[in-house]
Amino acid sequence: MIYFDNSATTKPCDEVITVLNEDLTGEMWGNPGSLHKLGIKAAEAYDKAHETCASVLDCDKKELYFTSCGTESANTAILGFMKANPRAGKTVISTRTEHKCTLESLNELEKLGFTIKYVSVKRDGKPDLDELKSLLSDDVALLCFTHVNNETGALLPLDEISAIRKEFAPKAALYVDFVQSLGKLPIDLKKMGVDMASFSAHKIHGIKGVGLLYVRKWIKAAPLIIGGGQQDGMRSGTQSLPLAQVMATAIRQAEDHRAKAYEEVSKINSFLRQELQSRGAKINSPDDAVPFVLNVAFENFQSETMLHCLEMHDIYISTVSACSSKSKKPSYVLESMGIDRKVSSNSVRLSFSRYNTMDEAKSFIKAIDQIYEIYEVNVR
Repeated sequence: MIYFDNSATTKPCDEVITVLNEDLTGEMWGNPGSLHKLGIKAAEAYDKAHETCASVLDCDKKELYFTSCGTESANTAILGFMKANPRAGKTVISTRTEHKCTLESLNELEKLGFTIKYVSVKRDGKPDLDELKSLLSDDVALLCFTHVNNETGALLPLDEISAIRKEFAPKAALYVDFVQSLGKLPIDLKKMGVDMASFSAHKIHGIKGVGLLYVRKWIKAAPLIIGGGQQDGMRSGTQSLPLAQVMATAIRQAEDHRAKAYEEVSKINSFLRQELQSRGAKINSPDDAVPFVLNVAFENFQSETMLHCLEMHDIYISTVSACSSKSKKPSYVLESMGIDRKVSSNSVRLSFSRYNTMDEAKSFIKAIDQIYEIYEVNVR
């Protein structure tokens, strides 16, 4: 099997499976909120997992909260901030290439009477910074962006956006979705000028069901889940030590392998770009995209057709974001980048992890050649 759909989810690494098994079958199943020995033991391990995550992201552990996923983190950051800061302003700035969890949160805000302004995105997947400057005002309360786009790998010019925010709307908060950049790029929350951020474990060889929310210590955000006041009231509900340790293990492993993975995946991406272009395919990902994502269009194949053709070779890719795959519509991300609908309807996404190899990339190209031969497509 060749799995090139790592932006959708990743296979849990051995270290994650080990720690999960130990927690569920050993003596670590106590409630971290209980005052007896089992609870105290669980609480100490939970705190250590918390510290590990904060250390990798370079933030105070009091600024970091465990959630169920990146979507919950995004919802809490966006909706929670606007609810907790009614005097901050009535306008939110974003782009139309954001993940659905951000776009749907913004739709909810619009229903509540807030104004959402979308910055145009250029062909390289980056927001038009001049347009961003023109949209900023004293009424802007929040800016929402994605660090690495999950469909194209386009990289946000975060330093420039942070500087623009500081100059033109210094009171506005900045939320950034780091789900696709975690484990792939260095993330230093103290230096990046970000006020809130979201992360997910299952994109970095953890498991589904756990994510992280970062809220800078002087930023107010109302919780989405209320109850017993766990996690300083930001996210009530019994803390799950197994999920916390899965997140900590996955993030530690991802950081330890990050530099080597980037180097190897860059070679795979470069090879596939060259080989696919030589066969007439069109690369939609920007030239400076993060190499873990490669969006490509096959002129003579609808995206779903190519997906199923490759599946017959035991190769797994995706058409658009997994969260949008049931819509049967061409990618809204590619459309917002100005890519022709005919091209976007023929586009698929390859996404890689530290476990992918060059041999897999070569096998992928052989499969493409065989598919073209079967369908008698002229690729030269």
